[in-house]
Amino acid sequence: MDIRIIFLFAAIVIVAALVLGLVGIVRKGTGHLNIEKYRSKWLAVEQSLIRDKPETTQMAIINADKLVDYALKECGTAGKTMGERLKEVESKLTRADAVWAAHKLRNRIAHEADVQVSYDQARRALAGYKKALKDLGAI
Repeated sequence: MDIRIIFLFAAIVIVAALVLGLVGIVRKGTGHLNIEKYRSKWLAVEQSLIRDKPETTQMAIINADKLVDYALKECGTAGKTMGERLKEVESKLTRADAVWAAHKLRNRIAHEADVQVSYDQARRALAGYKKALKDLGAI
């Protein structure tokens, strides 16, 4: 009788550990991103920026910011906002300062009227986002 209780207790502990492990994996995400999906979306962002069309600069930055945020979410990065998610992974980014500068520019575009963004500013912002996507394993 005692041996059956021990086996039952051991089985319960093993099942509980497996369930907790599975919940942890689901919450954190797998960390594996669909590289082809991100590459094609990134290519579309880069191609949307046109030197002689100033109206393309803001949308390219906004779309690049969204793409990095999607990657952060898919990696299971914690945080309610992109800023919180960036803080969470900052140490993993080789050019965190460039990503922050790009994200701050995106916030200016989204929240301030009459923000002017040059082609060169947009290229620098996209370079920061691209490096972040590489660091996250998205491209």
